[in-house]
Amino acid sequence: MRQGALGKWGEQVVAEWLERQGFVLLARNWRRREGELDFIAMQGDILVFIEVKTRRSKAFGAPEESVDERKQCQLTRLAQRYLDENPSLAFNECRFDVVVVDLTGNRLRLRHYPNAFPPTG
Repeated sequence: MRQGALGKWGEQVVAEWLERQGFVLLARNWRRREGELDFIAMQGDILVFIEVKTRRSKAFGAPEESVDERKQCQLTRLAQRYLDENPSLAFNECRFDVVVVDLTGNRLRLRHYPNAFPPTG
C-alpha cells in the first residue's frame, strides 16, 4: 500500500473509531491553501481538531513525534481559520488531539492523545 493510500486508510479507521467513541464529525480533510485539518469534531461541548498519523514502521521515529512545533503552528492557524469561517459554531472549549494508527509488528494499534498540544502561534 502506498503512503497516500495508507494515510487515507488510517483516517477511515480513525473516523469509525471516533464515532464509536461518541465524537460527532463536523468535517473531514478540511483543506485550505495553507494545509489540511484531518478531522474537526465535537465531543460533547468540546470542539476537537484531530491530526491522524499512520505508520507501518518506526524508521522515521514515532508517528506522534512528527507533530512538531512547526506542524502545531500550522494546525493552530488552520483551526483559527475554521473558527473565523464558522462564527456561529457553539462550543465551550477547543483542543487539539493526535490519533496514531500504528501498524508496526503487523498489528493494528490506535493511540489517542487528547489535548496533545496547546494552541501556538
